[in-house]
Amino acid sequence: MEDPGFRRAKWAIAALFCFLGLQYATWAARLPALKARLDLGAGELGLLLMACGAGAAASFPLVAVLMRRLGSRRLSLVSALCLVALLAALSVVPDYPLALLVICGDGVAVGCLNVAMNAQGAALESAYGRTAMSQLHATFSAGLLAAALLASGATAVTSSVPAHFAVAAALLLLLLGYARQGLLRHTEPGPAQVDTPKTGSRWAVPAGTTLLMGCAMAFGTITEGAMNDWSTLYLKDVVKASSAVAPMGIAVVSVMMLLARVRADHWRSRWGDGRVVRTGSAVAGAGLALALSAGGVVPTLLGFACVGLGAAAVTPCVYVAAAERGSDALALVAAMGTTGLLAGPALVGFVAGAGGLTLGMATVAASSLIVTAAALRIPWRERVPAPTG
Repeated sequence: MEDPGFRRAKWAIAALFCFLGLQYATWAARLPALKARLDLGAGELGLLLMACGAGAAASFPLVAVLMRRLGSRRLSLVSALCLVALLAALSVVPDYPLALLVICGDGVAVGCLNVAMNAQGAALESAYGRTAMSQLHATFSAGLLAAALLASGATAVTSSVPAHFAVAAALLLLLLGYARQGLLRHTEPGPAQVDTPKTGSRWAVPAGTTLLMGCAMAFGTITEGAMNDWSTLYLKDVVKASSAVAPMGIAVVSVMMLLARVRADHWRSRWGDGRVVRTGSAVAGAGLALALSAGGVVPTLLGFACVGLGAAAVTPCVYVAAAERGSDALALVAAMGTTGLLAGPALVGFVAGAGGLTLGMATVAASSLIVTAAALRIPWRERVPAPTG
C-alpha cells in the first residue's frame, strides 16, 4: 500500500514537472504568431530559440548558489512564479530586442526550476525508499501534450496571443498552488555524498564522477533532441516515406518514451539504475544502427521505437545520481544536459551536410553508445526494496 505522505509529495512534485512542460510548449506553440507580430526572419527566429537554451545552459553558477541559499522547495516556487510572469511578458513584448531578453530570462528560470524540481524528485526517492523519477518525467511529457491541446483550442477560438497566454497562466498558477502544499523541505546531502573536492574555494573543479554523469546526460539529451528534429526529415528524404508517414517518426519516439517512463520506475526498483541506463542506451544505439543499415519504412520506425524505449530512463536516472552528490553536481549535470539538447540537432546537421543524413543519424546511435560507456564507469547507488504496508 502506497504511503499517503509519499503519494502527496509525488503528485506535488509531478505538478512542477507538468508546469514546466505546459509553460515551455505554450509559448513554443505560438512561435508563428510571435514571428509574424515582430516581423522576424528565419535567422532571427533561430536566434530567439537559441537565446532560451543559452540562458538555461548559462544558469549553472546562479542555480548552484540559489540552491544552497534557498533550497529546492523555495527555488521551485520562485522560479515557477518567474516563468508565469515571463510568459505574460512574452505575449505583449513590443520588439525583437526585448523578446530576446525575455526569452533568455525564461531560459534562466527554466534552468532553475529544472534543477530544483529534479532535486525534489531525488529527495522524494531518498526519503521514502521508492522510485518515482521516471514517472515524474512522464508528467513533463503530459504537460507538453496539454499545452498542444490548449494551443489548438485557443487558436480555434481567437487569434489573440495574450488571451491564450492568460488562460495558460491561470492553469500554471493552479498547478503551482497544488504543488506548494506538498513539496518536500529538502536539505543538502551529507558531506560523504557530495562529489566535489573539499577546498575553501567556492568554485571547484568537478570530480570525475560528476563529469561522467554530465557526459551521460549530454549525450543522452543529444539523442533525444536530434530525434525530435531530424526523424521526420530522415524518413522523408532518405527512406522516401510519404508525407503522411514521415511525421510518424517523432510520434513513435514520443509515444514509446512516454510509455517507457511510466514503467521505468518498476524497472529501476527491480534491476537498479545502472543496469537500466546501460541496457536502455545500448538498445537505443544498436536498434537505431540496425535500422539505418536495413533501410525501409518499417525497420526505420522499429529503430526509432528502440530509441524511445531505451532512452526514456536515461535522464531521470542520471538526475537522481547527480542529486545524491549535491546541488552543485546536479546544476552542472543539468547544464550539460541542456547543452546537449542544444548541440544535438546542430551536430547532426553538420555531419549530414558533410556526409549525408544517414551518417548524421549514425551520430545519434553513437551518442547512445557513448552513454552506455559512461554508465559503465558511474558508481550507481544500489537500491533496496521499498517498505511495504
